[in-house]
Amino acid sequence: MNFKDKVVLITGASSGIGRDAAIEFAKLGANIVLVARKKDKLEQTANELKKFDTSILVCPCDVSNRVQVKEMSNIVLEKYGSVDILVNNAGFAIYGSVSDLTIDDIESQMETNYFGMIYCTKNFLPSMLKKKSGHIVNVASVTASFGLPGIASYCASKFAMLGFSEGLKHELKDTGVGITVVSPIMVRTNFFEHPSFEKMPKFSPTSLSSKTVAKTILKAANSPRLEIIVPSVVRGAVWMKNTFPYFINPILGKSFKNQLDSIKKD
Repeated sequence: MNFKDKVVLITGASSGIGRDAAIEFAKLGANIVLVARKKDKLEQTANELKKFDTSILVCPCDVSNRVQVKEMSNIVLEKYGSVDILVNNAGFAIYGSVSDLTIDDIESQMETNYFGMIYCTKNFLPSMLKKKSGHIVNVASVTASFGLPGIASYCASKFAMLGFSEGLKHELKDTGVGITVVSPIMVRTNFFEHPSFEKMPKFSPTSLSSKTVAKTILKAANSPRLEIIVPSVVRGAVWMKNTFPYFINPILGKSFKNQLDSIKKD
């Protein structure tokens, strides 16, 4: 897909992966719709995009709120008629054992990470189907394939995203509309600024830059694949886990459980 003059809507666009994806799409002449909760941070991103010859629309919206998503989609569709690429990127995690997290902690992650994606997809998919073109990019995580102690509820939201995307991909066959999931390993963003991660080491040596993931999102917007794992070498680990779960799961479980227990002791 040539991104020139295409309409690209990105949730979680105020920082990190979403911000960098907006920059990469704008470089190629796409019209950008920036969506996130904080208007001031969205406007900062919009100011960075002004150097590109493109249209920018700032839409403050909490994607976990279906009413706000509907209102936001009405504004976007009134202006552009449809979107060509929908990037469902908004998401966050709260670290802690299931026994320590509150129901609100768990629900809030599912509401933003999973239902936020559902609300945006439901509001923009009809116009894509009508014009028989478009692509949905859902930003998940390798935790869509690994259930890990300490982030069980976050993993659940990403498992759900991947499963929904796979089912929808089958439904979209021969419609002209595609869907691809981008699943990165740890990314160096403000994702870990939530207080629950205070005692956690912030980034591993293998963590990715948000720009690397942003470039993968552009690749995904042109891809027939269901899932793109970043970096690609990690696909081998997913294959190992699915093929030899009795071997891999205990190793991963023990490693992450030890980390969780050590933080609890502190």
